[in-house]
Amino acid sequence: MKSKYDILVIGGGPAGALAAKTAAEAGNTVCLIEKRPAIGAPVRCAEGIGKDLLKEYVKPDPRWISADIERARIIAPNGTTISLEQDKAGNEVGYVLDRKIFDRELVWQAAEAGADVIVKTRATTPIMENGAVRGANIISIGTPGEILADVVIAADGVEAQFARRAGLDTTVPLRDMMSCAQYLMTDIDIDAGSTDFYLGNTIAPEGYLWIFPKGDRTANVGIGISGRRSRDGSRAKDYLDRFVAKNFPNGKMIEAIVGGVPVCRPLECTVADGLMVVGDAARVVDPITGGGIGNALFTGRLAGQVASDCIAAGDCSKGALMAYDTGWRNSKMGAAIERNYKVKEYFVTLDDAKLNTLADSIASASLKEFSVRAIIKELIKRNPKMILELKALRDALS
Repeated sequence: MKSKYDILVIGGGPAGALAAKTAAEAGNTVCLIEKRPAIGAPVRCAEGIGKDLLKEYVKPDPRWISADIERARIIAPNGTTISLEQDKAGNEVGYVLDRKIFDRELVWQAAEAGADVIVKTRATTPIMENGAVRGANIISIGTPGEILADVVIAADGVEAQFARRAGLDTTVPLRDMMSCAQYLMTDIDIDAGSTDFYLGNTIAPEGYLWIFPKGDRTANVGIGISGRRSRDGSRAKDYLDRFVAKNFPNGKMIEAIVGGVPVCRPLECTVADGLMVVGDAARVVDPITGGGIGNALFTGRLAGQVASDCIAAGDCSKGALMAYDTGWRNSKMGAAIERNYKVKEYFVTLDDAKLNTLADSIASASLKEFSVRAIIKELIKRNPKMILELKALRDALS
């Protein structure tokens, strides 16, 4: 580890790895630090991603693909199932990854591109100079130190501690923080070719429960509920335990994780002088699904490109780095996040009876694609008596 780099990346997840790889390939000196002792562990994700989306960033490898998914199913509170086959499901159906191997592969690629990688190294506070971020104070395997950099890319996940300490407001409203729990289970009866999403306020209030296969009779079984609902006396884990006891009474739990997922709008601004924020730290998680791998890859690569351009031009001010912020906001990803946030805000107001009505109305529909936009259009078309109530969904499409 040197004391000065062109770019310092904080966090070894997909966003940080793509940022480091992209910047190193552009000829910059890059250091990626990860606070945990091993890349990819513990897994804090349902591990699903669309095939086409993944292929934009990395060539699929059987070593880190746990399951090749053929269909997606949405199950309403009354059991009504909306099923979409692979040819219509787009990015909602694809691969379930093994993140422990996948994340390491991405970081290895960054290292092969020339980035230095240092684990068990935590950024404690930003190094500031005239209001600009110029690096980070660190603790590496118990030893304090510092790393100077022209640009720091904060990819430190949901906690977003570095950006907060640099002066950015990273607060997530309680109502927009999903409280999550997930078990990796084996010896359970599942459809190994389907990702299943269960809706309903008795199952997952203001959220959903998922089953993501990881092979025959093995799956990630998890749940996300609104943070404000978890204050009512039942935790996400309690809802998950009830579902598992009912549906998989003889299943074996071999891993368990809990945590939070921000389903809010992104940070008001994701850059400052000498600083860029990417992935979950930037709050670019999909507000409906809680999925963040694809958006992390997108923002990580874009940040690496913009940082490289700014270093080459000798200007790493907030104004110069804004090309990153405006770039992702004006992209399809940025538009989808804003639309899906509005859609999420509508659906969390629905009781189970309304969810059943909407699901029943489109269960037999022949959708040309499985996307948020397509489903909203079909709901509006098939529920003319609810046109005023569905105004929020119609507005989200505009």
